[in-house]
Amino acid sequence: MPPYADTITSFWKGRLASGPRAAERPSLQHLLGNASVPFDLVRTRAQAATLAQAMRGDGRKVLLLPGLLASEKRMEPLRHVLNAAGYEAHGWGMGRNFGPKPETLEQIDRRVDFIRHRSGAPVTLVGWSLGGLFAREYAKFAPNKVSGVVTMGTPFSGDPRANHAWRLYQLVSGFPVDRPPFACDREAKPPVPTVALWSRRDGVILAECARGRAGERDRAIEVDCTHMGFAAAPEGILAVGKALEAMRD
Repeated sequence: MPPYADTITSFWKGRLASGPRAAERPSLQHLLGNASVPFDLVRTRAQAATLAQAMRGDGRKVLLLPGLLASEKRMEPLRHVLNAAGYEAHGWGMGRNFGPKPETLEQIDRRVDFIRHRSGAPVTLVGWSLGGLFAREYAKFAPNKVSGVVTMGTPFSGDPRANHAWRLYQLVSGFPVDRPPFACDREAKPPVPTVALWSRRDGVILAECARGRAGERDRAIEVDCTHMGFAAAPEGILAVGKALEAMRD
C-alpha cells in the first residue's frame, strides 16, 4: 500500500461525512399500513354520529384542503362529521389537487371570500398533507381572512425530501419540491393560531416533519393513524375536532 494511502482514505471519509446525506424516510412497514384506508372509511361511517357528538361545534366556517392527487370527495367523511358537530365546513372548490400552481393562493383567496361574504368572519383552514402547506402559505398571504390553521400529516418542517411523496409531487406538479411556483417559507409559522396533527404511523411523511419544532407551529397533537387515515379514520377526524377546540380555547 502506498505510504500516502491513509491520508487519501482519511480525506474521502471526511468529505463523505460532511457532504449531504440521503433524507430519512418513514419505514416501509408504516408505508404499507396505509392500505387500511378502506377499513378506516367503514369505521368512520359506522361511528359518524358518535364522532360528531364528541365535538363542540361553534358554527365556525372551516375550509378543507385535500392532499396531493386527492379531491373534495376524499374529504367528505371529515366534512360530514364536522357539519354534524355544528361547524360549517366547506370543500375547496378546485377539483383534484394536482400540486401548486402560480395562481393557487389567489384561487384559495376567491374561495375564502365566497365562504365569508355574508358574515365577513375569518375562516379556519384544515389542510391534509400538501393541502396543509397551501393552508399555511395562504394564512401568510391573507392573515386577516384566516382565524387559524390545522395541518394533518403536513411536511412543513425539515427536509422536503424526508417522505415517500416528493418524487410523485414533482412528477405531478412539474416543480421541484423545494421551489414551488409562489413565495413559500415552509418552516415560518403563519401569523395565526396553528395546530399540527402528526402520527408515528404516518408512513408517508416523516413524523418529525409533520410535528414541527417550537416556533414553527403553536401546538402539535399526536394521532394514532396512518397518513391516509387523517381524513378517513375515526382517530384522524376526532383529532381535527380536538384541534379546532384547542384553537378556540
